[in-house]
Formats: sequence, structure tokens, C-alpha cells
Amino acid sequence: MSKYSPLFESGKLGNVATSNRYIVAPMTRVSAESDGRANDRMRDYYERYAKGGFGAIISEGIYIDEKHSQGYFNQPGLATDAHVDAWKPIVDTLHNHGTAFIAQLMHAGAQTQGNAYTDETIAPSAVAPKGEQLGFYGGSGPFKTPKEMTDHDFAQVQEAFALTATQAKKAGFDGVEIHGANGYLLDEFLTNYMNQRTDRYGGLEGGLTFIQEIVNAVRDAVGPDFMVGIRLSQGKVADQEYRWPGGEKDAKHIFSTLGDLPLDYIHVTDGDGTAPGFGEGTRSMAKAASEESNLPVMANGKLGHPGQALKAGTDEKADFVTLGTGALANPDTPNLVSSGKDLREFDAESILFPEAYIKDHELSLDIQTKK
Repeated sequence: MSKYSPLFESGKLGNVATSNRYIVAPMTRVSAESDGRANDRMRDYYERYAKGGFGAIISEGIYIDEKHSQGYFNQPGLATDAHVDAWKPIVDTLHNHGTAFIAQLMHAGAQTQGNAYTDETIAPSAVAPKGEQLGFYGGSGPFKTPKEMTDHDFAQVQEAFALTATQAKKAGFDGVEIHGANGYLLDEFLTNYMNQRTDRYGGLEGGLTFIQEIVNAVRDAVGPDFMVGIRLSQGKVADQEYRWPGGEKDAKHIFSTLGDLPLDYIHVTDGDGTAPGFGEGTRSMAKAASEESNLPVMANGKLGHPGQALKAGTDEKADFVTLGTGALANPDTPNLVSSGKDLREFDAESILFPEAYIKDHELSLDIQTKK
């Protein structure tokens, strides 16, 4: 294990200590009840990662209100007391394994393909996202053209993020991650073709203004000691090729702005977490985030092999690595790496749900048997 020992050093995110630098990335699973309550199936899903040795887990995106934020049918929420109560036993289960649990707070914006509360979507401008809805999450065809957000919408969304952060705290989560990536609402404000506003929320500067307001509202709601992070990307669920128009110059401005906010970490995701993020000869997303923000950084993107994970830390200055498909293939990645065992190959079908539940459950039982 000595070769990969840096991955097994203890870490710290705000006031939360982690046993190692491995974190499970947030992954949409659409496995909650129809009313957004978490359930035993989800507990089993998350517990397998805790048993597999991950130091922390970030939840799938959790919707924040009973209005426009839900992105998928059977997505979990934290908008009601019933939602809070449903999450509590899952949080307790992970804590019993010594694993930190972070709630990812999400507003889907225009990139919504299933909402039990409304058929209307909202976004910075009345512009539909590029690409099409994802069939394996129940959608089909192009995205709807959203309603351009009004002053009332801005206030409501800000209040919803803040209130849901307090709900996460009540449920026992160790912190929250504000979802500002992958084409959802906050990311739409940083996307030039989605944000065509000409008011104070227009353009890159205006988009950052809105994100600053969200972060500050969340911090004010939860107090100084509760962990608050943010996730950013350039690519979107339905437009993976998008890059910030100003490249590394935009990255410098975005990450330095976030560095001045009351955040405990920045989580960046890219196609390859160790590759140049803004064109040939540029820094990776992780390295730019680390150097410009001076905050702890989580890196995501093809880091399942421990050699790549180690490179993300040593060369790209990531403090933590988050695994998505790598964690699906190997829910016990930390245990396997620490014991020198080979990793399993990723089976693409394992990302599908609910069909994948039996496969997930069998793998979880397999991990328990081999412990």
C-alpha cells in the first residue's frame, strides 16, 4: 500500500475529518419514493460504499423545494419534514461505519425531465438546453423552453437553498454541496448561451453574483461550523463539450471569486480529472481551482485507477478524489487498493436503475461476504 499511501491519509473538510482521501461522487439514481422520500433501497446503496472503505460520500442530487427544482421522477428531496425523517436512518447507518455523508443540494433549472410538482421549468433566460433528455432516467426528446426567472423566482430559489441546507443539518448530514455543475440551474448562469440576461444576473459576472448570493444565504442559514462546498463543471449532462468561452481566464476569475466566499471546498468534475481543462498547455480544472481559490479541492473524472487518483493529488493539487463509475464498479475501491487487490471492470449496465438494483445488491452482499 505504500505506493498509494497519500490516498489513505486522513483529511479534513471544514470541521469534518475523513479517514482517507476517497469520496463517492454524487450520482443520479432515481430510486426514491414518488413523493421524494428516501428509502431502504437507497440505504443499502449508500451503505455498500461505507463498508467498502470510502472516507465520505456525497449524495445524489437532492431537490430543494416543491416547485421547480426537481429534475427527475423518483429523485429524493429535502423539502419537507417527511423527507428529513426519511434521510435520518440512512445518515445514521453511514455514521455507524465512520463515513461522512454530504447532501448535494440541486435545482435542475431548465435541464428538468421529471417534476411531480409542476410542468413549468425556469432558467436564467427562455432558452432550452442543448441536447436531449436521458432515456435511462425516464426522459425523451428535447428539453422544454423554460420561463425566464423573475425577481420572485430569484428570491424563492435563494430561500429554498438556505432552508434545505438547514433541513440537511436536521437530518444529520455532515455538510452540504451546492450543485453548480452539469448544466443544472446554477451552472446555467455560467453558460453563455443559457444566460442571455442583461440585468445584474447577466453574463459571467452576473452568474457569479447569483452563486455568491446562494452561498452566502446557505452559510447564514447553517452557521459557521457546518460544512458547505460547491461543485462546478464546464460540460453539461446534455452538452458535454461545452467549455467556458474565456478558458483559463474565466477559470481564474470563477475560482478566485469562490475562494473569497465562506466555502469549505470546491468540487470540480471534468472528462479526465488530470487533463488540461481549458485547451492544450493549460491547467487541469483541479489545479486551477486549487491555485486560484486556496480552498480544499475535490477532483472527479476517470480517477478510478489508484495511479490516476494519486496523480490528481500529487500533480494536480487535488486534496480529495471522487469516484463515480469507478465506485459503481468497485464500491470497495479503498479496501481493494489498500490490500493490493485488483479492481473490477466497469459494467455500464450497473449505472441503470431500478434494473440495476439487484446487481447492486448482489455486489453489496459480495463485499460483505469477503470482508
